[in-house]
Amino acid sequence: MTSGKLAIVTGASTGIGFELAHVAAKDGYDLMVVADEPLIEAAAKDFRQHGTQVEAVEADLSTLEGVDRLLNAAGGRQIDLLCANAGRGVGHAFLEQDVADWRKVIDTNITGTLYLLQKVLRPMVARNDGKVLITGSIAGFIPGAFHAVYNGSKAFIDSFADAIRNEIKDSEGVTVTTLMPGATDTEFFERADMLDTKVGQQEKDDPAKVAQDGWDALMAGKAHIISGWKNKVQAAAAHVAPASMLAEQHRHMAEPGSDKE
Repeated sequence: MTSGKLAIVTGASTGIGFELAHVAAKDGYDLMVVADEPLIEAAAKDFRQHGTQVEAVEADLSTLEGVDRLLNAAGGRQIDLLCANAGRGVGHAFLEQDVADWRKVIDTNITGTLYLLQKVLRPMVARNDGKVLITGSIAGFIPGAFHAVYNGSKAFIDSFADAIRNEIKDSEGVTVTTLMPGATDTEFFERADMLDTKVGQQEKDDPAKVAQDGWDALMAGKAHIISGWKNKVQAAAAHVAPASMLAEQHRHMAEPGSDKE
């Protein structure tokens, strides 16, 4: 039997989103999973093993039309939980990047995410019930030389989540949790063309562990969760180190060819 509650998980075809969808299904939520690639259909078959209803939606969440397509697919059903996890990165020096590439990062990580959050949070706040998990990043604490647009977008998301959490604090039945992972073993670095970087080749965190940490924090109603003790140390250091030092350290991790150093 299902709980009758509906969870939406974005970016669910691979990585952290894929693992979050598994956890949500195991916890009894019906699922609406979305990604911008056909692989989401195969992922949905995996999620159905847990005995819940699963609907897959292929949509480009960097566009308002893609977000509307997702929400229309819900057919007016109450959304009880949202994992706003879809994200995108682009490596190399900013001056070398195509406008279309860095704009896609901003439109996915910021514009589409905010539009989805506004659409989902309004009815949640109106009924004073609902849970939201937003995937930010510890990258938001660090000036991201050679990954500047991505890190900047996550700085925006980390800050934005704190702000709206305060705005809706009187709606105690609605919680907004920010999951802030570090480098995680997903397809992210390949898609961002960063496999020739030190961060692209280093050992990374297990996405299943990251997702479980995020889910546990979400269920507990926590404001934030930094997954992994190394990432907690890195985040703490980022709050006291000069920005120029942080940018230089990031350069050594993200500059093309740094995997050979």
